[in-house]
Amino acid sequence: MSDLALRVADTQAILARIAADFTPAVFASSLAAEDMVLTDLILRAKLPIDIFSLETGRLPKETLAVLDAVKATYGYEIALFRPDPLAVERYVTQNGLNAFYDSVEMRRECCRIRKVEPLGHALAGKKAWITGQRRAQSATRAKLDVQEDDPAHMMDKFNPLADWSEAEVWEYIRANKVPYNALHDRGYPSIGCEPCTRAIQPGEDVRAGRWWWENPESKECGLHVVDGKLIRIKSVAV
Repeated sequence: MSDLALRVADTQAILARIAADFTPAVFASSLAAEDMVLTDLILRAKLPIDIFSLETGRLPKETLAVLDAVKATYGYEIALFRPDPLAVERYVTQNGLNAFYDSVEMRRECCRIRKVEPLGHALAGKKAWITGQRRAQSATRAKLDVQEDDPAHMMDKFNPLADWSEAEVWEYIRANKVPYNALHDRGYPSIGCEPCTRAIQPGEDVRAGRWWWENPESKECGLHVVDGKLIRIKSVAV
């Protein structure tokens, strides 16, 4: 069995365990390459794990196109959670449309309104949630575990692709003809909101294009942070 086949088998086992022991569980997809691998694994196996995405109102059109691609390929419609329009209006009125460039605090407040708050609504009533995070993505994720405690939402959190490499993600996508964001072919390995994402240069970190004006240590939107810190617990064998 190839290295990728072993990775896939391990990930399938993790997802099956989540479906069996942590229902109701949901998968929070950013529609990026890693998330499309998990989408494919979940939908092919017909697992009882709902998939949702956060529609911030500032996503690139290429990201939104992935929603249609998933529906066409799998016959599945990803649920969308959006920010409170009044909160967005207040932020823009008081600070300006692109105030997130002014400071880390302003950027995090924008992320809180557009992503963190909607995530809370998406996770309400769930027992566990799943992400496509990988250790190799950034310095802030280097100690990522497959299973973690999420004290912010009082539930278990799973990162089934924590051990996967970038090459393995793309090998799986190509081998299984998984749809993916067209921006990946234009130098965007990590994709968020359009004004906060740029293409990277050869040799740069895969998340160098996210909030490129900030230090690497601050590059988290708040979805995976508690009181400004990443909270990790021991991984769980499956």
